[in-house]
Amino acid sequence: MPGLTLVDWLRAQDDHTLAALLAARPDLATPPPSESAVLAARAAARASVTRACEGLDTFTLAVLDALVVAEADKEPVSEERVRDTVGPDANPVRVRESLDTLVRLGLAWGADELSVVPAAREAGGMFPAGLGRPSKALDGVDIAGLLADLPEADRRLLTTLATGSPLGRTKDAGVEVPLDEATTPVQRLLAMGLLLRRDAETVELPRQVALVIRGDSPLGTVKLDEPVLDTKQQKSATVDATAAGEALEFLRRTEMVVRLWSEEPAAVLKAGGLGVRDLRKLAREIDTDERGAGLIVEVLFAAGMIGDSAAATNPEWLPTTLVDPWLTATPANQWATLAAAWLDMPRLPGLAGMRDAKDKVLAPLSDDLRRPPAPAERRRILSALAELRSGTGVSSPDGLAEVLAWRAPRRGGRLRDEIVRWTLAEATSVGLVALGALTGAGRALLDSGPEGPAAAAKRMADSMPEPLDHVLVQADLTVVAPGPLEPALAVDMGHVADVESAGSATVYRVTEASVRRALDVGRTAEELHDLFRTRSRTPVPQSLTYLIDDVARRHGRLRGGATASFLRCDDPVLLAEVAAHPAAARLELRKIAPTVLVSPVALADVLAELRDSGFAPAAEDAHGQVLDLRPSGLRLPAPARSRRAGAPSAASPERLQAMVDQLRAGDMAAGTKRGRTVSPSAGTGAADTAATLALLREAIERNRQVWIGFVDSRGVAAQRVVDPFRVGGGVLEGRDVTHGAVQDQLRQYPLHRITSASLVES
Repeated sequence: MPGLTLVDWLRAQDDHTLAALLAARPDLATPPPSESAVLAARAAARASVTRACEGLDTFTLAVLDALVVAEADKEPVSEERVRDTVGPDANPVRVRESLDTLVRLGLAWGADELSVVPAAREAGGMFPAGLGRPSKALDGVDIAGLLADLPEADRRLLTTLATGSPLGRTKDAGVEVPLDEATTPVQRLLAMGLLLRRDAETVELPRQVALVIRGDSPLGTVKLDEPVLDTKQQKSATVDATAAGEALEFLRRTEMVVRLWSEEPAAVLKAGGLGVRDLRKLAREIDTDERGAGLIVEVLFAAGMIGDSAAATNPEWLPTTLVDPWLTATPANQWATLAAAWLDMPRLPGLAGMRDAKDKVLAPLSDDLRRPPAPAERRRILSALAELRSGTGVSSPDGLAEVLAWRAPRRGGRLRDEIVRWTLAEATSVGLVALGALTGAGRALLDSGPEGPAAAAKRMADSMPEPLDHVLVQADLTVVAPGPLEPALAVDMGHVADVESAGSATVYRVTEASVRRALDVGRTAEELHDLFRTRSRTPVPQSLTYLIDDVARRHGRLRGGATASFLRCDDPVLLAEVAAHPAAARLELRKIAPTVLVSPVALADVLAELRDSGFAPAAEDAHGQVLDLRPSGLRLPAPARSRRAGAPSAASPERLQAMVDQLRAGDMAAGTKRGRTVSPSAGTGAADTAATLALLREAIERNRQVWIGFVDSRGVAAQRVVDPFRVGGGVLEGRDVTHGAVQDQLRQYPLHRITSASLVES
């Protein structure tokens, strides 16, 4: 329909089409539009059009460019003309499908003759399809004939501008000479009108010249087909097993970070974030590079397991109380917590180490790394992998970046391709991707909605090696765990031995200090002997037996309590030796009985001082049981749980239908013929209350419908046609007229929210 406006087209659509538009472009529905004119204004706004175009692929954008080049924003154009503008290689079926997509999104409207919103020209940049402005001086000129007579250098210059940007910089742009005096290609082309001068250093190729040079391809070189993705096939089991190994390594390093920062937190920079020195130190401690360490602390931060202490002086990065239950969870559940946090965190760890516009280095954990669209981009990238058959991976991140760039060329900004590379590298480190393929656990995390972490944990548990119930004790007092240990055994080994090296196999070393640590937490010598005797697949060396017995023989002979603290010993000679030691003076020890010493110093400090002096005291409780006084680590309160930062949830069908009904009601009210009106008072924006009351009462007495303009509780202006029933107590009661029928539900409209009112003419 020639001359059909977007408002008219919207009013003519059925409920299903309008609901689909509001679902496809959620920004149009926030807040719910009061009528079609409001919806059309939003749909034609440049920001909204730009946002809608970000989801369009290269071919659909080419069709949109064709509409703009054909000036469909000024008058409707035919589908045939659009197809010709796209080029001879364009499949008519695909062109029609793309047009339907643009119509469904409200970017274009019409059937045989199509129009496009004017903002589409601005959203596509200064030069749609790389075409410059038309020149009125070239209207009716035989451009092809002029081009045929040009020297080769001149034609080559015009071809370069026609296939690239229509702008060119040259010093000859500022020199205006007649044609017969021109000595350079730019001077000759400017004199002939085949180039336009924009300023003293810039020339522009007119649109008519570019279209002639491009010939049958007015849009230039456009990749109409999606690039073929180079893939490689692996067994799904191999992919999952490889990812499980990476996941276990990620968990090991993450646990190390938690334990390190529990004892020695890192400082918070004045501008926020983690300093370079602390990051390098952490990377050395957990045996990875700075990028890997940065990823781990970012994931911990996203999971709420570390936070800024926000102290007035010397703020630090500390673990929160959430790490304690996480440390006791199974490896699969630990992994699922971290993987879900990584997937949904509104931050880009890959930005760390880069510089901003002011040449400042972007630090991990700083606000500079916050990017709200990041979760949607990660899901888009992993979803592209999920489209491939299970076990199929991409040969290189660059190939996937090229495919995703074709699918959404206006999305992602200048870091679009880098985000693809970062995401694949991070997903590989976390264990969601392996050998370029999405794992089974990764698919479960993506596809299962709120249940994703639980489903992913189950899939990852199936891929992880079974926890071992045994170790291998060596003659040199090392203990080898050839794989992940059962949780209880891992705790026991952590008490009695120190980790010497970690990886697919963990090597522990048993020392006097580690045995004493196990005794400190309440283990007896017999329990330690039984641990190694029952859990070792190799014979227990005699040297280990001797070490345990020797430490146990000396351990606990001194017992401490709080006075602030006390020491007791059944051997008065040993207690006298302690009292005579120089450490006793520093600890202010005094004898209160032949077998008891007391001190005002805290018990933990007393025990540490005596141990440094060569004694082996143990702490005890009120019942004489051995206590472990080692600090569990510094903790912050757990942060408040925030809503997962994934893509915004779509409105329900019921909510969409309610918005469509509101549109219909608003359109009906807007098209209603009105009589006497009470308008807003000057300066207040609200109708005069007395005049409004008088008009409403008149409508009730005369059994007339009334048109009202009002502002709802969300501050959204709307208009309705109402059958008034009663007015009083500051409220108008009546039935809202929608679709030409009177609704059964009685509605109330506060008088102070009514901005204007009119009697409805018959």
